[in-house]
Amino acid sequence: KGESHVEGEKVENPDTGLYYDEYLRQVIDVLETDKHFREKLQTADIEEIKSGKLSRELDLVSHHVRTRLDELKRQEVARLRMLIKAKMDSVQDTGIDHQALLKQFEHLNHQNPDTFEPKDLDMLIKAVSARYK
Repeated sequence: KGESHVEGEKVENPDTGLYYDEYLRQVIDVLETDKHFREKLQTADIEEIKSGKLSRELDLVSHHVRTRLDELKRQEVARLRMLIKAKMDSVQDTGIDHQALLKQFEHLNHQNPDTFEPKDLDMLIKAVSARYK
């Protein structure tokens, strides 16, 4: 039987191979729920996105979207902390520099673990762009 596609149905994208792929997808999904941001995203060229110009539009999204992005960031920070703890437990070395480990994660601002800011979106875009150069 042939399946008909419903308008607005999401198409599954292939895995990017990034260790933060799920976080990236969730951020994009939440941002696309904001009509203004979705329109800006659709009309922006790749240079506007890479330069961080699009990140400044984050200040104009709805409160609900910002709240959801904050929640996603806190979940991602918790996931990364769990990974760091697992790595530390496997090494059993008490001399590990936590800040140095956190700096490995360039897709978010680890110095502000509670709120998703334009800098976070900019860092996420730059991390993805660097991966595909």
